Amino acid sequence: MIRILLALVLMLPVAVQADTRIPASKSEISLSFAPLVKQAAPAVVNIYASRVVEQRSPFADDPFFGNFFRDFAAPRPRVQNSLGSGVILSPDGIMVSNYHVVGQATDIRVVLNTREEFAARVLLADEESDIAILKLDGARNMPFLRFRDSDTVEVGELVLAIGNPFGVGQTVSSGIVSGLARSGTATGNARGYFIQTDAPINPGNSGGALIDINGDLIGVNTSILTRSGGSNGIGFAIPSALVEQFVKQATSGEQRFQRPWAGLTGQSVDADISESLGRAAPQGILISAIHPASPFLEAGLRVGDVILQVDRQPVNTPAEMIYRMSVKGIGETARVQIARQGKTKALKVNLIAPPDSPARNTKTLGGTDVLPGLTVARINPAVIEELGLPVNSEGIVVLDPGRWGARAGLRTGDIITDINGRVIERPAQVARALAKAAPRIAITAIRGSQRIQLRFRA
Repeated sequence: MIRILLALVLMLPVAVQADTRIPASKSEISLSFAPLVKQAAPAVVNIYASRVVEQRSPFADDPFFGNFFRDFAAPRPRVQNSLGSGVILSPDGIMVSNYHVVGQATDIRVVLNTREEFAARVLLADEESDIAILKLDGARNMPFLRFRDSDTVEVGELVLAIGNPFGVGQTVSSGIVSGLARSGTATGNARGYFIQTDAPINPGNSGGALIDINGDLIGVNTSILTRSGGSNGIGFAIPSALVEQFVKQATSGEQRFQRPWAGLTGQSVDADISESLGRAAPQGILISAIHPASPFLEAGLRVGDVILQVDRQPVNTPAEMIYRMSVKGIGETARVQIARQGKTKALKVNLIAPPDSPARNTKTLGGTDVLPGLTVARINPAVIEELGLPVNSEGIVVLDPGRWGARAGLRTGDIITDINGRVIERPAQVARALAKAAPRIAITAIRGSQRIQLRFRA
């Protein structure tokens, strides 16, 4: 009898444990993602894009060899095709995809999972964010996905990636959110900001949907980081909050995505910097330079301050700060928390576009000038932002070197300081200075952090 009781006691924990693993009903046995996929999949579309490019000889722009090979390598049109995915965001056919899928396409065809086909046009595209907003022609009562605020997404959530990998048709893969606030690693773009997932994202999945277990859109798939080139890596999705801001600007008629301008330079606070500042933990962005017209300067920020939060969200890289500002949008006010000399302080910063003043006074040299086609302009905050120049850049910058300027060694973004020793302060001075310096010309310019000198004969 004692042996029987002992056996029952030993079996009891095993029986209880087993009972928690066995489905208790037929409905539990049939649990799956099928209802979720059935709900969300119709709003995810396949995109077939093409553009006509001119296949040219590598010597076409060379002043000497271009003429020599002119009859041997005439330009020929060639069609480039790309394949990807997209997500419908409204009943009237507003949708999102990646810039690298449709950004430069001349013909875009969108195919639904019902095999219905629509032509589409790009409303707003931005290569830096790898986002394109499109409109389906003649679309009505379309299936669409609703946005979920990507700031509410947490690591560990179940997600589904829906797209058209390898052109085989619409497929679904599952995974979890494996990381947040991933910047720079996905596309090599230091200003990128992504949701990280282990859901397989293969070639052709770009532009597809990353959805949560309620079927709401939390991100747009953009790329995968892998050693083998397959899906055994980590995937990245553009957060829905940024996509929503793009849709807002596209539907309001903007032709170019407008980002708020910070007008400052900073670096992530690491352990060494944190120790030197007397802070307990490495966090935030240490400010090293501020433009005189920066809205942060107007709000009271100084060089040496550490930005900790933007709208109560921590920021630890410049990419995160730009993302937070972009999501908020131009014309709004952001609450910024900073650290200064061991104390924290809150600032209200007006989010503005980079001022296009003073006037650029853009000048393009004519056919009778030295270096015809060379285009220069006066530097202002808008030019700094467009060309990615250092925040405190001043002077005259090259917008386009032209054919002959490129041959002389000039590049877009070069800041011309003097020509044959004559200081250049206005765009209009460039043509006259080149003419006086000919035939032996020496141009001094700043390229990045280096000062260079270009010497040539006119």
